[in-house]
Amino acid sequence: MLSAFINAFRTPDLRKKILFTIFIVGIYRLGANVPSPGVSYDRVQSCVEAAEAQEEGGMGVFTLLNLFSGGALLQLSVFALGIMPYITASIIMQLLRVVIPRLEMLQKEGQSGQAKITQYTRYLTLGLAVLQSSAFVALAQSGQLFGNVTCPDVIPGQIDTGISDWIVVSTLVITMTAGTGVIMWLGELITDRGIGNGMSTLIFVSIAAQLPTEGWRIQQTQGPGPFIALLGVAVLIITAVVFMELGQRRIPVQYAKRMIGRRMYGNTSTYIPLKINQAGVIPVIFASSILYLPQLGLQFAESEDPGPVYRWVEQNIALPTSPIYIVTYVLMIIFFTYFYVSITFNPNDVADNMKKYGGFVPGIRPGKPTAEYLDFVLSRITLAGSLYLAAVAVLPNFFFIYLDSDQFINFPFGGTAVLIMVGVGLESVKQIESQLMQRNYEGFLR
Repeated sequence: MLSAFINAFRTPDLRKKILFTIFIVGIYRLGANVPSPGVSYDRVQSCVEAAEAQEEGGMGVFTLLNLFSGGALLQLSVFALGIMPYITASIIMQLLRVVIPRLEMLQKEGQSGQAKITQYTRYLTLGLAVLQSSAFVALAQSGQLFGNVTCPDVIPGQIDTGISDWIVVSTLVITMTAGTGVIMWLGELITDRGIGNGMSTLIFVSIAAQLPTEGWRIQQTQGPGPFIALLGVAVLIITAVVFMELGQRRIPVQYAKRMIGRRMYGNTSTYIPLKINQAGVIPVIFASSILYLPQLGLQFAESEDPGPVYRWVEQNIALPTSPIYIVTYVLMIIFFTYFYVSITFNPNDVADNMKKYGGFVPGIRPGKPTAEYLDFVLSRITLAGSLYLAAVAVLPNFFFIYLDSDQFINFPFGGTAVLIMVGVGLESVKQIESQLMQRNYEGFLR
């Protein structure tokens, strides 16, 4: 593997791509640590430290968003929103393709249609960025972003700056929205001129940037014993995730001979790879986002005399260690896995395309029987994939129960974080390997 790294840097084109990716990543991390105008950085840090010292676990609902932004959200930096608005916009556009015929037609038009969908996604990203930045600024001013600790003058107003509050807030919203636009541009630069998918790479970097901080925090709060044990568990989890992410069911496909003019085509064998985790990390994001809504509602609906409904939601739906929360989380992941696979993989379209080009599955008649067979296989693979996603997603919850602490809510070795890191890492390594193999070098994955 070391020789593969050396060969990658010996190849001029590949070396330029790797160095360019590292350069863009450096710019992204710089922007994630630059405070927005009008924000008192020292006071924000004191608020974060006070929130982390709370017994309740501090920020709670915002820790996952802070993880995806590389710690930029709780610093109210220029890149505070991170890549989450773009992810949300992309998911919304994928869902809208099913219900809006115009988007489905654009998807089938090829490169020109995909360019229009990408443009719509950018507009939707900026719109979501305006909404999210406005909400986060309002929560920061009230202290709810930092776990309801006392945070005086986090965003300086008329007393400190002599400028009216609405100008300061407007400047913050514009700055964070512009930061989201810059992040989209940086991601596209990596995709065009670097290694791997740019947006995925930036998410990977954001999560990896939190590893040293969260690891040191765990070592300080829990001691070296639990920290070493968790590192061992993390290695096992990553190994299992890599194994499952590479697992697939290969459906053999045979193409019959065809004469077109004076040339013969077909008479070849290939396969349809059906991954065990066909849906990726999207079901976990859907389920966790919906389960965060009750927690967010509790923060906005706090009162001195909460009713029985409030207390039940707080103890069962908004508590990660609650059995009701865990069971609901697992069921929602299974449901969204089947839902997302059903809208992204259409067995009827695959069977029709195979029939059009003379392809068939050995032992299965072309057309409808092939579609039914593909649906039969896919439904069973999806069950295994959904259970795998649910098992990885609820691992942090069992850490909470075992240690009787929620200090691990931001520890990126379970749930969405580890799935993203392993998936992005594998795709980047595969892309480097394919370029090395073109030059007769040995790749990373042998």
